[in-house]
Amino acid sequence: MAKLTYKKREDLPKKSFVFKKERAYPINDEAHARNALARVSQYGSPEEKAKVRKAVHEKYPGIKEKALKSKKK
Repeated sequence: MAKLTYKKREDLPKKSFVFKKERAYPINDEAHARNALARVSQYGSPEEKAKVRKAVHEKYPGIKEKALKSKKK
């Protein structure tokens, strides 16, 4: 995962975030999408968890499939 510096984060378009107004949970690439899932599972409310999961799985549908495959091993 490439480090998302303050400057790079500020330059990201709003569509790169799950919560656009707050610019929270960036999902600009697959690595950050996975990180968003991890962070929201630790600190998010049930509503936040649902919204982040939905956004990530819409943008990166393979993440869910890969996670399920790795759990089965």
